[in-house]
Amino acid sequence: MKKRAFREHEYWAKPVPGWGDPHARVVLVGLAPGAHGSNRTGRVFTGDGSGEWLYRALHRAGFANQPHAVDRNDGLALRDAFITAAVRCAPPGNKPTPQQRARCLPYLREELDTLAHARVIVTLGKLADDTIHAMVKERGAYRSGRAPFAHLAETTVDLGPLRDVVVLTSYHPSRQNTNTGVLTEPMLDAVFVRARALALR
Repeated sequence: MKKRAFREHEYWAKPVPGWGDPHARVVLVGLAPGAHGSNRTGRVFTGDGSGEWLYRALHRAGFANQPHAVDRNDGLALRDAFITAAVRCAPPGNKPTPQQRARCLPYLREELDTLAHARVIVTLGKLADDTIHAMVKERGAYRSGRAPFAHLAETTVDLGPLRDVVVLTSYHPSRQNTNTGVLTEPMLDAVFVRARALALR
């Protein structure tokens, strides 16, 4: 169902693909399309509060050419970063089911396989982190023990063709986290400062 503020918009309402620099060394993995965000715009983390926080941080860190994301034609470009999600379609109640996660996993796997220059995977939230670690268990290996989920936790993994990739965790920039101070802008900035340093190793 359309939100009143967007009743004149034509919703994308299809699986939302990842996007960004195909030679990216930093890959961001989020949760799922927001019902009135990327499910509407067709570009991940675009058109909602989570995206506002994320793209401002990416711009401050030099990964994006502008700090806002409104729609697919707004001129936004990513440099050395690629953004995708664990689940491709807007889940009911914003809570992906295990079945949705299982159906979407092959698409995430194929996307990661094409990103041959990836050195860092930033997981935005526990579900994204658990999804990446499920892939490691399925077809990869740990170079270090898995770090428990916590903001700025790091785990080095081999993931299919990607070797010595650091999984760097962040709290998700959801309104639930940003409105309550669980995630602040300096905390999110610290993630991308660290991601840049790891990518340049």
